[in-house]
Amino acid sequence: REALAEEMRRDARVFVYGEDVELGYAFTVCKGLIDEFGRERVFDTPICEQTIVGVAVGAAMMGMRPVPEIQFSDLLTMCMDQLCNSAAKLRYMSGGQVKFPLVVRTPGGKWGGFAAQHSQTLDAWFMNVPGLKVAVPATPYDAKGLLKTAIRDDNPVLFIERKLLYQTSGPVPEEEYLIPFGEARIHREGKDLTIVAIGRMVSESLKAAEQLEKEGVQVTVLDPRTLVPLDTRAILNSVRQTHRVVIVEEGPKRGGVGGEIGAMIAEEILDELDAPIRRVASLDVPIPFNLALENYVLPNDQKIVEAVQDAMSF
Repeated sequence: REALAEEMRRDARVFVYGEDVELGYAFTVCKGLIDEFGRERVFDTPICEQTIVGVAVGAAMMGMRPVPEIQFSDLLTMCMDQLCNSAAKLRYMSGGQVKFPLVVRTPGGKWGGFAAQHSQTLDAWFMNVPGLKVAVPATPYDAKGLLKTAIRDDNPVLFIERKLLYQTSGPVPEEEYLIPFGEARIHREGKDLTIVAIGRMVSESLKAAEQLEKEGVQVTVLDPRTLVPLDTRAILNSVRQTHRVVIVEEGPKRGGVGGEIGAMIAEEILDELDAPIRRVASLDVPIPFNLALENYVLPNDQKIVEAVQDAMSF
């Protein structure tokens, strides 16, 4: 919310809209913005994701900086044409003559009992769309800095916010700051193994690291922060030092982000690995409504510990 308000004060071309944003629902990120900026710059839309993103494409083309919200990332499936065939392609198709400064914000991942159609993690889908940048913050600090960078970018950005992270808190500087895209963050360093963790899995990996330390295993926890562009240099440098890697994501393993990062590591430094690359991800099934089954399907700190222990056995 701070990032949105600061950028709206800074640039009159920035505006936010979507389903229920006037009242700040569903996850209260936009709450209170209408009181300062009014309905010309903060407004509700019909429940039509195609229109929400389509309006952003047109507005960006005309020089505005729209920040639409898609209420659940699952519903990005409703506006794939507008996002992937228009927003992501038209700057290239214009030979760079037309800028497309738009940011699609959307909550993804687990919330707890939201079931198969409102709990998905679709990060990997959008890594495969040339022309689209993808940011997945893991902390309040990163969320603010990355969002401000996204809003100032002249290219389309998909900004994926993990639902459960809305409940977390952390230090955020009062002074202005930006976080460049394509720069990973190392949350802790260890000599034995690198954990590459995305989004909410950063906090799960840090919990796993605490347990592993008691067993005498020291791990590095690295958060890419943006999937496109991806900080391959930071990932490779860390794995070169530890010679083992576990990649953790909330999305399904099949066709996932972990497979892409793992392939990159294997292509570049396979001979420097002391153990097979391990991945921790959700099972390849729809997310259940039942909480016990949901927890069984999704990755957690204990599954990360087991993957690290397996990698350390080589």
